[in-house]
Amino acid sequence: MFFVPRWLMRRAARQVVRIFRKSNATDSKTARTVDELGLRPLGVLERMMRRRDYKPQALNALMQAGVIQVTEDGRLYLSEENLAGFGLEKRSSVYR
Repeated sequence: MFFVPRWLMRRAARQVVRIFRKSNATDSKTARTVDELGLRPLGVLERMMRRRDYKPQALNALMQAGVIQVTEDGRLYLSEENLAGFGLEKRSSVYR
């Protein structure tokens, strides 16, 4: 019961990292807004019609961990140095 949400959150975190890399938002000069990255949380009606999207929660978790940095004007970028220490990309599970 606890395994599935944790697995979905970890998967969403990897997807968020992939979105940042694909958008080339890896430093403060190439930072992007949440809208440009497509990570804006869904509205109430949209959430009712779709299954749960864990990417906004994963984005918040990565921001709290320091993996995603915020510029002074509110744009976001991926800190590769902090990601390396975070351990998200390690293959520590046989369920991947």
